[in-house]
Amino acid sequence: MSVEHASTRIIDGYARGGTGLAADEVWALEAHLETCRVCRDRLSAAVDAEVPAVASLVDTVWSGLDPQLAAVAPVPRRRHRSARLSSWLTPTMVPWLAMVVSVTLLALLLDLAGTGSGEVSLVLLFAPVLPVLGVAASWSRGLDPAYELTASVPRAGLHLVLRRTAAVLAVVVPALLVAGWVTGVTAAQWLLPCLAFTSTTLALGGVVGVTRAAVVLGAVWAAVVVAPTLATSRTAFALQTGGLPVWGLILTLGTGVVIARRGAYSVLGAHR
Repeated sequence: MSVEHASTRIIDGYARGGTGLAADEVWALEAHLETCRVCRDRLSAAVDAEVPAVASLVDTVWSGLDPQLAAVAPVPRRRHRSARLSSWLTPTMVPWLAMVVSVTLLALLLDLAGTGSGEVSLVLLFAPVLPVLGVAASWSRGLDPAYELTASVPRAGLHLVLRRTAAVLAVVVPALLVAGWVTGVTAAQWLLPCLAFTSTTLALGGVVGVTRAAVVLGAVWAAVVVAPTLATSRTAFALQTGGLPVWGLILTLGTGVVIARRGAYSVLGAHR
């Protein structure tokens, strides 16, 4: 399978500082350089040819660092695994995910004990918004001490958004599957609203910040669905099988907006 390399124009422009390149070209090249040895060698040659002063400065700095780096002990393998895991999870996500699973178990216990809301399953009632808590925690500026580094790396953006969202769903969805199976709630009834809510949170998060989007959508769900359902003990239309096509449309629209605005997740505003 052939590998598509960066053009000479982009390589030479990046070597000169990238002032003549579009922002998406710079980000794409930096992401490509992480995995392409050929283009890294081409960039090194371009720096030597286009900006010899920079090459000389790099050689001077490297000659001073080389003895110090040689004396540093190699990073333990455990830290390498931790670094790879950090692209999927942040330390602050762990307690939030634990809380989400705990809420799911509590709703399950209340359903089994018959202390819920009549004919309405609490698992079904809270399932759409539970993943949103974990997603918000993974992109919260206040909860992630490395948010500036996260937003500045070449593979920030949509790539990292989808990784962290997948990590949240990988924890929440199995818990909801078990709870739904025990309480007799079909997977389609809660899974489609769950995914639709998650995609809508990310879509709105590209405009106002993921945390703010999660708070807004959670408040709307509580006011429009949770409160009336608990008050009347009747399943709202949003939780009935007749509402599944609407959730499917919301999921499609949310996913489309996330893809169309994928550049919005490369800026610090997405962490608000």
